[in-house]
Amino acid sequence: MTDWKKEWKMLTWILVGFLICFYLPTDWPRFKTAVFEALVLTKWYAREHVLLCLVPAFFIAGAVGVFIKKEAVMKYLGANAPKPIAYAVASVSGSILAVCSCTILPLFSGIYRMGAGLGPACAFLYSGPAINVLAIILTARILGMPLGIARAVGAILFSVVIGLVMHFLFRKEEQEKMAVAMVTPESDDTGRPLYQTALFFAAMIGVLVFANWGAPKDGAGKIIESGLWYGIYSYKWLVVSVISGLLAVILATWYQLGWLRVGTIAVAVAIAAALAIVFAAPAVGEPGIPKLFVPMIPFCVGVVGLAVATSLRKDENGEWFDQSWFFCKQIMPLLLGGVLVAGLLLGDCSEGKQGHGLIEARYISDLVGGNSLFANFFASLAGALMYFATLTEVPIIQGLQNNGMGNGPTLALLLAGPALSLPNMLVINTVLGPKKTFAFVSLVVVMATLSGLIFGNLYPG
Repeated sequence: MTDWKKEWKMLTWILVGFLICFYLPTDWPRFKTAVFEALVLTKWYAREHVLLCLVPAFFIAGAVGVFIKKEAVMKYLGANAPKPIAYAVASVSGSILAVCSCTILPLFSGIYRMGAGLGPACAFLYSGPAINVLAIILTARILGMPLGIARAVGAILFSVVIGLVMHFLFRKEEQEKMAVAMVTPESDDTGRPLYQTALFFAAMIGVLVFANWGAPKDGAGKIIESGLWYGIYSYKWLVVSVISGLLAVILATWYQLGWLRVGTIAVAVAIAAALAIVFAAPAVGEPGIPKLFVPMIPFCVGVVGLAVATSLRKDENGEWFDQSWFFCKQIMPLLLGGVLVAGLLLGDCSEGKQGHGLIEARYISDLVGGNSLFANFFASLAGALMYFATLTEVPIIQGLQNNGMGNGPTLALLLAGPALSLPNMLVINTVLGPKKTFAFVSLVVVMATLSGLIFGNLYPG
């Protein structure tokens, strides 16, 4: 029997798609520019963030589900965990990663699926991209010490307050989770020693952090070739190589992946690195050849080798691959689609550029001048929709300030922008559902608005 309700719904979507295609403003120059910049932004995101950020994050998230006992997650982040411990762990562990709003998603999804309480999980979700030490230092240096301090204090408070409010709003569900946790028997299997698990995750997080370590830049986007941060940036691939070697030894010895498999991957990576230096390095700087082309080649070979080696196993390593692949399937399509839409609306904002999307930047600048409630709210909302790669928010906001953006809206955008984005919201919705996602996004936007309003009155600038 035909389900007419379903058929009418399908017809509606077909008509909507047809009308969009029929009325596409292909003759409008602004539309052509926005489409081009959306594709440029998506290409940049795929090159700069998918391989170096998301792929390691998928492996880490998969490892959380396999190699960390559920009891450990419940003990420190679960609904029954003491609140001071839970929120301290969530905020600190998130801030250590210093990743963007998209890279934090697989890790957030992993700990939430493992039984972490909604409050601590949301605190972790906010703190990862928002509490970035280098970004806060850069903010203080370029945008002024008051803004740097306000961003640091606001981000730390936000992660805890948002978590607590989310827990309160959905306390009935949390109480049910607590009841289930109380009747769940604790496992007698302690697994491998804690130090082995700790080193394993430290090595994976080290690869994620240092592979994505960006060069410090001033307000004009020029690299600052001095200081500790630049020193780490200069030797980051050497650091990544050392940490990857440690990870290989850990996998071969403690995680039973086998010396033959690990050795084969290591040889393949070494050959790929040598070939990249000889044949690919001279091409860097030519049109279409990214700066990361040379290190990406051995990095990709290592990732593919690890994926193949783990996927062929039937033990916990095989389960590790299955979990990682699950997160990849769940998150990647939404992220790439979200980045494409964000680029269409706001243009290519990569590397601190001023985007030229369907929404003109000058309109944003006009709307965020002064310190009105609307200006702060609009800055928070615009920041929540925009995609900021780590550290790129500072030069973008400096450009907006040069066009009349007030100090209050600046802080509002700094607190909402790095933690949220349109791609980020799409994925959060698949994990938490519409109600919780709406609550989380609303809390970030409202708190950022109020913080900007208060700061703008104290420091009108």
